[in-house]
Amino acid sequence: MRRRLAAATIRTIVPLPMAFADGYTVPARVISFTGLVDGGEHVAVALGEIQPGRDPLVRIHSECLTGDVFGSARCDCGAQLREAVERVADAGGYLLYLRQEGRGIGLYAKLDAYALQDDGLDTYEANEALGFRADARDYTVAAQMIRALGMGRVALLSNNPDKVEQLEGLGITVAERVSTGLHWSPTNARYLATKAARGAHRFAPTPLLRP
Repeated sequence: MRRRLAAATIRTIVPLPMAFADGYTVPARVISFTGLVDGGEHVAVALGEIQPGRDPLVRIHSECLTGDVFGSARCDCGAQLREAVERVADAGGYLLYLRQEGRGIGLYAKLDAYALQDDGLDTYEANEALGFRADARDYTVAAQMIRALGMGRVALLSNNPDKVEQLEGLGITVAERVSTGLHWSPTNARYLATKAARGAHRFAPTPLLRP
């Protein structure tokens, strides 16, 4: 059943040259919005050129301060972000950066969940032990952003079937789901296995990225 989607509008568009630690650089534009239902400061990053007749490639990336900024090896978030920027730039589309730290529970609660994981719980069990849902993320604002950007049909760069289900329930057609690579390390192996087992995530071979 489709949910009613409130309209959002574009607020600002500004250039955002991007440069990563491995030397990869790409021009981009960062876009803010008015009318997002949760009042959050979520942004879209426009990358590459969308080719006529092709569905724009969209990556919905939930904020992860520890992984995206500090390079945490407990998760694959920073590596997925880096991969997504290049792949979206090559295909043409948008990175939607949502302020949903810790699967929607916030930074401090995520750190509390990490402590519980160190005591033996998995990432979903730890959230539940703190009184949250296993995954509290809601993608209504992502659907609003997609509509505000003039899209109703996208190719989604994601391993997570819940994103597809939520977007389609909000009236966005997901023409194709494109898997991200498997950014495995001994440190995040249990985390990735849990995402596959409990979240039905499906990974693709890790692509070669340009420096």
